[in-house]
Amino acid sequence: MSFAEVNLSEVYVAPISLMIVAAWLGTIVLRLIAARSGVLRKVWHPALLVFAIYTIVLSSIVLVVGD
Repeated sequence: MSFAEVNLSEVYVAPISLMIVAAWLGTIVLRLIAARSGVLRKVWHPALLVFAIYTIVLSSIVLVVGD
């Protein structure tokens, strides 16, 4: 599949920007789950964990959409 621009109300948007927003929203949900379960208190650097989760979610979205 080739990535083509998406038309949102007569504005062409790159598909990666939509994937970035989707990954950000998914990371917010996962961060809330991790905070409520106490995982963020047990890791050495919580911001690094959240960044790693964001990277995993974004790369997973790109791989799924790219297939």
